[in-house]
Amino acid sequence: MGLGALAFGQLLGGAVQPAGAPGPSALTPHLEPRAKRVICLFQSGGPSQLELLDYKPGLRAHFDQDLPDSIRRGQRITGMVSGQARLPVAPSKFPFSQCGQSGQWIGDLLPHTQKIADELCVINSMNTEAINHDPAITFIQTGSQQPGRPCLGSWLDYGLGSVSENLPSFVVLISVPATGTGDQGLLSRLWGSGFLPSRHQGVKLRNGSESVLYLNDPAGLDRAGRRQWLDTLAALNTRQLEVSHDPEIATRIAQYELAYRMQTSMPELMDISGEPESTYKLYGESARQPGTYAANCLLARRLAERDVRFVQLYHRGWDHHGSLPERIQVLARDVDQASAALVSDLKQRGLLDDTLVIWGGEFGRTVYSQSTLTKDNYGRDHHGRAFSIWLAGGGAKSGLTYGRSDDYSFNIAENPVHIHDLQATILHTLGLDHERLTYRFQGRQYRLTDVHGRVVKDILA
Repeated sequence: MGLGALAFGQLLGGAVQPAGAPGPSALTPHLEPRAKRVICLFQSGGPSQLELLDYKPGLRAHFDQDLPDSIRRGQRITGMVSGQARLPVAPSKFPFSQCGQSGQWIGDLLPHTQKIADELCVINSMNTEAINHDPAITFIQTGSQQPGRPCLGSWLDYGLGSVSENLPSFVVLISVPATGTGDQGLLSRLWGSGFLPSRHQGVKLRNGSESVLYLNDPAGLDRAGRRQWLDTLAALNTRQLEVSHDPEIATRIAQYELAYRMQTSMPELMDISGEPESTYKLYGESARQPGTYAANCLLARRLAERDVRFVQLYHRGWDHHGSLPERIQVLARDVDQASAALVSDLKQRGLLDDTLVIWGGEFGRTVYSQSTLTKDNYGRDHHGRAFSIWLAGGGAKSGLTYGRSDDYSFNIAENPVHIHDLQATILHTLGLDHERLTYRFQGRQYRLTDVHGRVVKDILA
């Protein structure tokens, strides 16, 4: 029942937790789960809620007026606008429409998302303390603005273990936006396991001939030779484990075995040649091009079909400090059709009910313009006190708009949802109590939500 049991359980494809280990027993939810898996469509850079999800038609009457002191209330702003003489209000130049039977207001920049409005739970009252990108992304991923904590996917793998025997429990996909910003600034610690054992970290899938680094056999080593090599290495590692009791050795044994099984499963996963033409009509032609957002949404569906627990998709380029009207149209075209297609595809395959899909960024944007303001050209700074995301499936209520910001989308007016509340709610849908999912490190119990967070039961079906 010690570390040897952990290694043996992993060799068998299970997720056995050694007796006396901190935290929960793997594969033992605290609650009745509503979801089996999560797909997070993370829009890195901070998409503007004012153009996409938070409709504020009254702002047109306040064009180029200063943001009222009664709204700002002396709250801090970033250094990028602190030197501006004015904070002029910039109404969105893009229209909104009421969509579906639920009548949700969704920006016309997202015509495909508008068609799935009745599947969505839109939250317009998200808020965070973080004001800059790296702390904000780290916060929403790990529950702390400081690096070094495990990310959400790692906590899920630690708490629930893996369902798939031949694929990782936690997979990361990074798409290249049409603006060409690529994956700059996305540090691997964002899908790292922090102080949890390293076997819980995410596995990044790459484009090209080698989807996972070092997965292929070295030149001159065939499948039988690889198996013999792994058996010998496992025996040596097991002997060392018995001497040192280092849990990272158990991780190494397990990961070598998983990699061996992935040599068969990974090529099959990545080969989309068998997808029918209807798939590309649904997701868009760019789904044929590896590395695009649409292609990664399609891969996310294929991973969900194969019981991967947590899929984290990153799409960069949303940091629109200037020329927002021009640039946001490019990003909206990048993600709109494929995001809606993923939800529709999961639903028609019977997977949406137990798959929680999350779309949103680390924060939103300001109502005032950071750059020169005209009715057709403006920019927006970072804004964490009120922003928007949407959820679909996995126990979330459908056709619901929850929470409300004030008339300037600056402060929360009704039903605030903090980052820790969102994290607690995600864990709840998977059957985990955020206050009980803990790990002892440096003398105290840690959890994803630190000492905060509440489950937002109003958004659960």
